[in-house]
Amino acid sequence: MKRALVVVDLQNEYLPTGKLPLTGVDTIVENAIRVISHARDTGFPVFHIRHEAAEGAPVFAKGSAGAEIQPDVAPQGNESVIVKKHINAFRETDLKQQLEAANVDEIVVIGAMSHMCIDAVVRAAVDMGYTVTVLHDACTTLDLTFRGVAVPAAHVHAALMAAFEFGYCTVESVDDYLSA
Repeated sequence: MKRALVVVDLQNEYLPTGKLPLTGVDTIVENAIRVISHARDTGFPVFHIRHEAAEGAPVFAKGSAGAEIQPDVAPQGNESVIVKKHINAFRETDLKQQLEAANVDEIVVIGAMSHMCIDAVVRAAVDMGYTVTVLHDACTTLDLTFRGVAVPAAHVHAALMAAFEFGYCTVESVDDYLSA
C-alpha cells in the first residue's frame, strides 16, 4: 500500500486570532507538525487542503489572511495544495486524481474541523475505496449548539471519532501512529 498524508484546512481562520477559533488548536497544530515532518522524512506525499470562500465572505474569504494555511504547517517543495469551495475536499477538486497519480491507496487524515471537513473527506475517501486512518489528536473542532443544547467541542470530536472507529476507519493517536 502507498500512503499519503492529507492535511485538511489548517488555516489562519482557526487560530485564536482568527474569526473561527477552534478548541485546542495550538495542541493539534503541534501534533500536525510532528506528523507532517514524519511524512516528509519517510517520503509519503503530503496533500494540503485549503478552504476558500468568495471574496467578502465572513470566513475563509478569498485573498484574506484567514484563508491562508498556517505558517507552521505550510506546504514545502512540491507538496500539493488543493483549494476547495465545499466541505468535502473531493467535491469539485482534483484531489482524487492527484492521489491516483501518486498511486495512493491509503490516506492519513489530520486537520479541522472534525465534525465538518474531516468527517466529509474521511467518509468520501472510504466510499471511494481508500484505506483511511484519522489521527484524533491532530484534529479538532469547536463547541456547537443544537436546538438550545450546548455540545462541548470535546463531545463533538469524540462522537465523530467514535463513529469513524465504529464503521469507517482506523482512529489512532499521533504517538501510536508515529511509533508504529
